[in-house]
Amino acid sequence: MPLADNTLKSIITGNQLFPVFLKLEHLHVLVIGGGNIGLEKISALLNANPDAKITVVAKAVLPAIKAFKETSKQLIIIEKAVEETDLDDKDLIIAATGNRQISEWLRTEASKRKILINVADTPDLCDFYLGSIVKKGDLKIAISTNGKSPTFAKRLKEVFNEALPDDLEECLNNLNALREQLKGDFTNKVKQLNAATAVLIAENEKAANNS
Repeated sequence: MPLADNTLKSIITGNQLFPVFLKLEHLHVLVIGGGNIGLEKISALLNANPDAKITVVAKAVLPAIKAFKETSKQLIIIEKAVEETDLDDKDLIIAATGNRQISEWLRTEASKRKILINVADTPDLCDFYLGSIVKKGDLKIAISTNGKSPTFAKRLKEVFNEALPDDLEECLNNLNALREQLKGDFTNKVKQLNAATAVLIAENEKAANNS
């Protein structure tokens, strides 16, 4: 039986964001702003996926952003003021101008078109946040502070980067091979994988205690 809204509210506290991992090569991202804020956001997108489809619109664009075109084939740069038509056929918008008036206008236009928007350093105008990312091969961990402290998220990222071993990719490959070899129904496969990963966690804890 579904819980009543007031019961849910009493249970759910703290960060209520729903984390997702997007396939950026299948989406068209519009970044408004070609300065340092834009550089940070574009760097994050391309570090996540060099094949990300990104259009940058700004009156002036830093050389560091233009340099990404050498390795990112789907990066488009348009040097001009943003217009309504720039939002056509876009799936996500990142406003990186630092200009509240432009950001509010973009938020209004994005809402009309049902496009999700992130406004840098302006949580009240955001539909989603860009968290700090920890990457070890195919393992990726996104960290969010619900928009309260990106600096803390970055520090926590450093902690995870140091704590997690660099050979996790080999571990993931072995687990994937094991999963493909398992027989039986879904429940049985989950039990076997849980047992296998429990051993790995125990070994890592033992190594950490001995270090």
